[in-house]
Amino acid sequence: MKPASSVLLLTTLTGFGYGLLAWLAVFALCGGLPDSRWFLPVAVVVALAFAGAGLVASMLHLGRPERAWRAFSQWRSSWLSREGVASLVTFPPALGFAVLWWLQGPDSAVAIILGLIAGALGLVTVFCTSMIYASLKPIRQWHNPHTAPDYMLFALFSGAVLLALLLAAWTGKASMAALVALAAAIIAGIAKLAYWRFIDAQPPLATLASATGLKEYGEVRPLDAPHFTENYVLREMGYRIARKHAAKLRRFVVFAAFLLPAVLAALAALGAAPLAASLVAALFTALGLFTERWLFFAEATHVSTLYYGR
Repeated sequence: MKPASSVLLLTTLTGFGYGLLAWLAVFALCGGLPDSRWFLPVAVVVALAFAGAGLVASMLHLGRPERAWRAFSQWRSSWLSREGVASLVTFPPALGFAVLWWLQGPDSAVAIILGLIAGALGLVTVFCTSMIYASLKPIRQWHNPHTAPDYMLFALFSGAVLLALLLAAWTGKASMAALVALAAAIIAGIAKLAYWRFIDAQPPLATLASATGLKEYGEVRPLDAPHFTENYVLREMGYRIARKHAAKLRRFVVFAAFLLPAVLAALAALGAAPLAASLVAALFTALGLFTERWLFFAEATHVSTLYYGR
């Protein structure tokens, strides 16, 4: 599939934002945030800014952005519509979480409840995003048990890295958040390796013989191409990446998205230049996950390309 920059930004930035929102709620519940009226409201604004930027970027992928509102009406059957509804519903409790924390302080039970609701809705939004792709049966690299859990893990991982950076910038240390980011990096990295192993070993969904109903006659090959010029199917669904390039990018993703951030998170947890370590970890996490998202689309194959010899 052809990677679209708007969708790459959507799936990366919303993961950072909603993942951070979820961890803010958990840390608030456990008393792990600074005893300040300002830290949490600022952090919530940062989380919503990331999520909002991703949602705005997704509008660029629409042919008629002015009709985007119509997508919200199909929530009973469309994961895309559910994603939009869940994203909007997340904002009111998140803002209430920030405002009540600022007004009443860390002891506000209502603020913490609103935070937990906002964090849960944020993760629901990420899940809906993942199901847009996981529900597409013609694409085997997406329609499998790994897609939805991986999206959730990457959101929690990137959110933990961002929280560690905010805590390091605010307090000069981020030991607990950095430890969470370290654990999340390891788990997310293992999950990504498991996903690649699964799709590499997975057989094709169909062959040209089975797709044409001629399987009983043995191997089937086309006499002529369906089209002699470029068309929508080839542009959007026939994108191909060379195996050698995919292998290099996979190694880069492992290093930039998971291995290096894990090492830097460990350094931050030990108190070794926590701000610098957390900042570099966040930058490499963003670059690595953006590359991972690009590969997620570039390596996907649609069964319709069978008719084009792909």
